[in-house]
Parts: sequence; C-alpha cells; structure tokens
Amino acid sequence: MAGSDSASHYHPTSKPFKPFACRKTNIYIIVVILCVISYLLGSYQKGGPLLSPVRTTTTSNVLNVPCARISTAGNHRLDFSSHHNATGLAAEAIAVKKYPRCGVEYSEYTPCEDHARSLRYKRTRMIYRERHCPVREKGEILKCRIPAPAGYRNPFPWPKSRDLAWFANVPHRELTVEKAVQNWIRFEGDRFRFPGGGTMFPKGADAYIDNIGKLINLRDGSIRTAIDTGCGVASWGAFLLSRNILTMSIAPRDTHEAQVQFALERGVPALIGVLASKRLPFPSRAFDMAHCSRCLIRWAEYDGVYLNEVDRLLRPGGFWVLSGPPINWKRHWKGWERTKEDLNEEQTKLENVAKGLCWKKLVEKGDIAIWQKPKNHFDCKANRKRQFCQAEDPDKAWYTEMQTCLSPLPEVSGREETAGMALKNWPKRLNAVPPRISTGTVEGVTDKTFQKDAALWRTRLSYYKKVNNQLGKPGRYRNILDMNAYLGGFAAALTDDPVWVMNVVPVQAQVNTLGVIYERGLIGTYQDWCEAMSTYPRTYDLIHADSVFSLYNNRCEMEDIVLEMDRILRPEGSVIIRDDVDVLLKLKRIVSGMEWDTRIVDHEDGPLHRHKLLFAVKKYWTAPSPSNNSH
Repeated sequence: MAGSDSASHYHPTSKPFKPFACRKTNIYIIVVILCVISYLLGSYQKGGPLLSPVRTTTTSNVLNVPCARISTAGNHRLDFSSHHNATGLAAEAIAVKKYPRCGVEYSEYTPCEDHARSLRYKRTRMIYRERHCPVREKGEILKCRIPAPAGYRNPFPWPKSRDLAWFANVPHRELTVEKAVQNWIRFEGDRFRFPGGGTMFPKGADAYIDNIGKLINLRDGSIRTAIDTGCGVASWGAFLLSRNILTMSIAPRDTHEAQVQFALERGVPALIGVLASKRLPFPSRAFDMAHCSRCLIRWAEYDGVYLNEVDRLLRPGGFWVLSGPPINWKRHWKGWERTKEDLNEEQTKLENVAKGLCWKKLVEKGDIAIWQKPKNHFDCKANRKRQFCQAEDPDKAWYTEMQTCLSPLPEVSGREETAGMALKNWPKRLNAVPPRISTGTVEGVTDKTFQKDAALWRTRLSYYKKVNNQLGKPGRYRNILDMNAYLGGFAAALTDDPVWVMNVVPVQAQVNTLGVIYERGLIGTYQDWCEAMSTYPRTYDLIHADSVFSLYNNRCEMEDIVLEMDRILRPEGSVIIRDDVDVLLKLKRIVSGMEWDTRIVDHEDGPLHRHKLLFAVKKYWTAPSPSNNSH
C-alpha cells in the first residue's frame, strides 16, 4: 500500500498516507525551511523584490494572462500610451548586439525606391521608378535604424489627421508652391492643412466625389474597394472613407516630394507604386472602382498595356473613372497647352483600347468619363478583339511582367451571370463567405475554415486589448500593418474601430489568399519580407506579425526583417508578434539592441501552448536638431 502510494503522481486533492504522516511532516518542514532561505538569499543577491507575482528568467519575461487579470513581469507594465518622449530601457542581463542609429540623411529612406539606385535603370515606361531593391550579397542592406526628423510629433488623431499634419514630420514645402493653385496643401505655421483640392477638382474632393456619385451609386455598398493611380496627396481616397469606400492610393516617388508620405501621415491607405513594366502587387478582380484624375499615365500607349492592367484589377462590373486629358479636351486644350488634333487622337486611341477590353462607356459628363467592365466574358469571347492570356495566373503579381493579353474571367453559363459570383454589398460582404472560398478555388480553405478563422480573431483581438488597453482607445492607432494576414481575420475584427489595416500576404505563403481579403471588402498587398516594403519610414502605428519569423526561417536574416519593421514603425508605435517561444526568445535578443521595450506573454489559450506573444513599444527618439548634437 505504501509502495503504491509513493509511486503515484501528485494530485491537488490527494492526501498523505497517515501511518507515515509524522515522520514525513518533519522532513517536509526541513525542506520548506531550506527552500525559503535559498529563495531569500537569491532575491537579496539579485537586488530584486522579496516577493514577485511572476517567476522570471534571464532570457525573457513571460506575462501570464489568466482570464481578464494580467500580471506583469518585472513588476511593471508596457506603456503603450504616446508621450512623444519615452524613458530609457533597462539594461539587459546579457550582452546583446546594438544596432546604431542611421544619420539624418536617411530619415526618409525607402530602400527599394531609392533615387540614387533608380538612376541605374531605364527611363522607358517609367521602369526606373519601379522597385529596385538593395542587393544583400553586395552588402547594400543597411544595418542601422532610420531616424525620425528632429521635432517629430505623434500625428493628429483621426479624423483630424485627414486635414492636418505636422510640418516637422514631413518637412517638405515643395507641393505648397507647385500645387498652390490646385489647393492640394497649405503651409500654416508648424503644420500643413489639406483643403481637399486637386488638379481636376478645384472645389474640393468632396464636391468632385459628389459629381461622380450622380453618375454611379457610391452609397449602396456595391462599391467598397477602390484604387487611385497617381494619387497626389490622396484626397480622393481620404474623402471616400466617409462613404465607406476603402481606397488604395498609389503614386511613384517622384519630383513631387512625399506625395505618398503625406497620404500616410494623414491616416489614408497608400503605397509607393507606378504603372510601368510590372503588375501592381494586387490580385485580379480586387477593386470595385479604379480612378485617375490627371495622373499623366499614357493609357493608350504601348498597346494599351496600362488599361489592360486596370482591367485585371477590376471586378466584373467594376468602374473606371477618368478625369483630365483627354476628357473634355474641347474646353481645356488651350490650358493643357496641347493641340486639338493631338488630344482628339489620344481620346480615339483610348476609346479603342477600352472597346478591345469589352468595356462599356457609361457616361461622359463635364470633366468626368466612366467606363464599366463587363460582368463576364460571355460575349467578349464571341466578339474577340484582344487575345486572352493562356496558362497565366491572373493573381500572380510579384515582379510579374504586365501583359497585353486579356486576363480571362471565371467561366459562366449565361450572359446575366457574374463571373466568379457576385459579391454582397458592404458591410454584409465582410462576414459572408468569399466566392473564392465557396467555389473551392483556394486550396485547403473551406466555408467552415473561414467561419472558424473569423471567430478566432475576434477572440484574439479581445485578448490583445487586455494586454494593450490602448487598442481599445480611439485615436491611439490609425495605420495598422498585418504582415501575414491569411484571410484578413485580424483586420475584420477591427472594422468597428477608427483604423485601417494593410493586409499583407507574403509571396512565400503556402496559399495565396489576398483575393479572399479583397472579396471581404478589405485591402492589402503582396510582399516578400526579405525585401523592404514600398512605403516611407514611420508609416504604421501598429504592426502585427503572426508566424512571420517561422515562415522566413532560413530564407533571410531575422535582424533584417526586424530592422525593416523598425523603419516603417512610428516612434512610440506598437508591435504584436505571435510565434513559437524559441523564435520569440531569439527575437527578444535582437530587439533589445533596437530600443524597443518588450514583454513576452502567454498564448490566449494558456501557458501550455508553445506559441507565445511578444508585445513591444518602439522608443521615441529622433535625429539631432540642427542646433544640437543630441536630442
């Protein structure tokens, strides 16, 4: 009996065997006393508190988050609030690699759109303004941290940021001079004001959008996602947000300094991008509407390849809106300083390209013309005017050459059927099963998978908000990046908050799900995280990374991905990284040399799960003031 008892495993409800209770009690008392003495001596030598609510190790601090109560390691919480100037970090117990601060000349460094690098490439078709990234093998990757300009301040909270930005954050006045007549932007003391003007909408973007709304319905939820090519400071996209239309604004990094940077500073979705020789990094059938307002793109040239790319991106039944040359040329030709013959020829060519794409011209009124893509290619195939692409994945769009052949739509059985299935109007489409899933075209993803993922991310977001209470406070975060978005569940869970999310599907992901994300009424892009993102420094207030570092294990250096995260994260911005605990321990060593304050917390399902979460806050620091050598 005794042998049986001593061999049994301990259980909280088990009781000591009575015949040996007295002798065992004495032994237990001695053991307990020795443990207490050892603990007190250890605490005294480490200079720590005599009593600590959480056991800590020298390599990581793990926060246990049982239910709604959060206990913190090191007896302090991460401070997710913005103060413009955070305190220094505690010294690590073990030596870590330090990543120095770059010089102020790198404060707006965009590695893959660097001006000096671009001069090596052809100017034909704007190729030199496409992505051309540093070469790792040649030692061109920076190993330092990009500084914010001196005097940098946290942006105005949304919706105030739509109209205002701090001059210190984007210290460029060029556009206030070049575009003064067009009312893009004004300089007022220590800030910029964005009146909402544009080249073709001097009365403001709101009035211009109202004019479009008289021609097509912008209010019923049928148009949810849009793309603006040559976006300027993205006023069109900024003012569409009040109509529940989410716009991807793109412009190259060109002579008009910081167009995309101004857009992002305003809290408007944007990427550096250009229609040149490569497809834009979006899936086919992504947008309900595309727009160009005097964007200076030569739509009819090169066999209409740029309109062909717009066709690939538009949903069946989607709209293309054009204002500016050559529309209404009979009125504007003198102001545009072009001949009537030249503009008439350009419009004729453009109309022919649109017909070759089987588009229907809906209306041309005043300065605005609108075409509509067909719901399917049922009649287009019968009256073929442009060759259809063969054996080409229309969703493939990372360093993929543009085509002049027509991207085929999914097959239909009749003229009235929408290719690929019709989408529900917003907001119902957010939680409806996306057609790409319901038709079985996304490998391994079913209706049940989708519903389960949506519920999972609602639970996870609730957990995140318990660890970082700033997530539930309107105004603290606006621009959010999800580095491995899968089905867009994290972004979908945030749709009731005043934020927008750039959903990234890595090109190395096992399944291409970016089309699903767009079918939910969300936006995103493809990205290889071994390279830099096509965006400016200090783009995002919060970065979310689910299993990104496991995905890129042995593909590229972990520190390079973290340095890129640091580049595109604002001072006092926050990070949430989900990954295996061993990966997070390595990451913690890296970020400790980057002036991030970090804590590792348990998985939402409890401490027994190997996956943990690393929460971090980037320290506030800037380049030195010109009058000072230090900040």
